[in-house]
Amino acid sequence: MRIFILCLFLNPIFSCTMMDPGTDTDQDPGENEEIDTIGQNLYFPPLDEDIWASSNLDILGWDMEKVQDLYQLLESNGTRAFIILVNGKLVLEKYFGKDLLNLTDFNKEKQWYWASAGKTLTAFIVGKAQEQNYLDITNPSSDYLGQGWTSLPSDKEINITVRNQLTMTTGLDDLVVNSNSIEPGDLIFKADAGNRWAYHNAPYTLLDAVVESAVNSEFEDYFNSILRDAIGMDGTWQWIGDNHVYLSTARAMARFGLLIQSQGKWEDIEIMKDKSFFDEMINPSQKINESYGYLWWLNGYSSHMLPATQIVFPGSISPEAPTDMISGIGKNGQYLSIIPSLNMVMVRMGENPDQVAVPILFQNDIWKIMNEILR
Repeated sequence: MRIFILCLFLNPIFSCTMMDPGTDTDQDPGENEEIDTIGQNLYFPPLDEDIWASSNLDILGWDMEKVQDLYQLLESNGTRAFIILVNGKLVLEKYFGKDLLNLTDFNKEKQWYWASAGKTLTAFIVGKAQEQNYLDITNPSSDYLGQGWTSLPSDKEINITVRNQLTMTTGLDDLVVNSNSIEPGDLIFKADAGNRWAYHNAPYTLLDAVVESAVNSEFEDYFNSILRDAIGMDGTWQWIGDNHVYLSTARAMARFGLLIQSQGKWEDIEIMKDKSFFDEMINPSQKINESYGYLWWLNGYSSHMLPATQIVFPGSISPEAPTDMISGIGKNGQYLSIIPSLNMVMVRMGENPDQVAVPILFQNDIWKIMNEILR
């Protein structure tokens, strides 16, 4: 990692505050006097204060003994941070292990990488750029990246749209030696755009350049003004090799999840007004892999595809999870999940729990225990 990342995590050492279920060490006295139950209005934490109200497990009727089983599973699989919100309030918040540099205890102040869960941030930003009439996702990507951004003949390249980049249907070969490379020589033809689904990082990464060209601003500056600062997130984008990776605290990830749960609104402010794009983002985006939206993984569908294979697997991604769950899923088990039927946001950050590119197995293991907790 770059030296900047090293500096980022060498911050003053805080004691690791592992929140007991139903307890929020940061909330104001009286903040928890009126506890929300499922179905009531969403709570939004303040933008500029380290306060986050909590809900009580007893009121929710959750099984406390099974929560301890969940913590044991999380800790034994390299988890660093785990958060559950219900109606926007903290229900579970737990930290384990050491920070990225393995120096100090992990806590709510420490940052971790989102990996491909950060694709959901980019999808949102592309939607905002379209909402503000900077771009149109149905336009050719070459309108923003210029001709020759791939090695394809011009009559093939022009058929690739921004929407193809959002849906992993560019038709570019995902099995090249370096599938993360955004160099034209590594972006080669495999199929006509829209005819093949393949999980391919490079065309996704180039969405940053699409946004930069469209809005005439650095991607991170636009991201910060449009999204990060608007909902009180922390975090920064870093180039790690060919990948543009977001790093933040777990609470920042939870804030973004809360924004998605509230359908693009933060309190009374519409952060995303384009409801058509928002709905398209979290629903099947094409017929090849029905479990994929605009860079979001969708649970509850009859089949799904995974990276590095063209096999269509029967069943949903996480059979144990609610069918309406949508997730940002990243390498080594970075999860941001929103479950509308439970008014829930779930965050998991940490090390690799299973040896797959999109670690869906561990997510399913979490939900096996969650189902026991919720009974």
